[in-house]
Amino acid sequence: MAAEVSRRLVGVATLLVAAASWLGIAGAAQAKPAAQAKPAKPTAVVLSGKDLPAPLTVPAQGKPDLFAALLDQVGFLRTGGGNTGALKAADLGPKYTLAVHAGDAAQQTYDLYPLAKGGPRVHRPAQQPDKSRPGAAWFFGRLTMAETLLAAGAPLPEQNITTLHGGGIGGGERVIPDEAIGTGEDVDRLLGELRQLMLLNGAVLVSITLGLAGIALLVRRRTR
Repeated sequence: MAAEVSRRLVGVATLLVAAASWLGIAGAAQAKPAAQAKPAKPTAVVLSGKDLPAPLTVPAQGKPDLFAALLDQVGFLRTGGGNTGALKAADLGPKYTLAVHAGDAAQQTYDLYPLAKGGPRVHRPAQQPDKSRPGAAWFFGRLTMAETLLAAGAPLPEQNITTLHGGGIGGGERVIPDEAIGTGEDVDRLLGELRQLMLLNGAVLVSITLGLAGIALLVRRRTR
């Protein structure tokens, strides 16, 4: 009897220890998001590139409109996965690096390609200056990228800015390129396939209806 009581006490103690451990882990997991610090408010952006003699600093206080326009090019890319794949180096065009600063320290950096084939592109490096690791990713850039970088001082040809087309829009949407639009033959083939699919579905529906009617008739005869 005493041995049985001892075994039960040991079992209860084990359950209590396990429950306490689980509650401690759960509490730590719930407290972890609250402990994460909010990202610092950007105070400036710094634009650099091979064809720039020196990095261009655009402060939020001194040039608020240009600062907001440049930050808008990358503000939606801090987290999340990309929405496009990488292009060949020959199709990317000139590269500019935009660093988002909070105070004297850079927080995020992005590689901008305003004249990329098919529209502007943005690459987010895997490692960021603020020690975060959102993962490397490629994005469609905003169609205003070339115009905004030109306003900031990047030596981009103006004629290319007015002829850019088929690029992407920040936030996950993009303009469909011309080669993705089907021809008349493609439309006719699609309509033909849809007709065949509808006829097939109709035949299946008729077969099911006849089968159900036959089963109902058989049941009715047997129940008489």
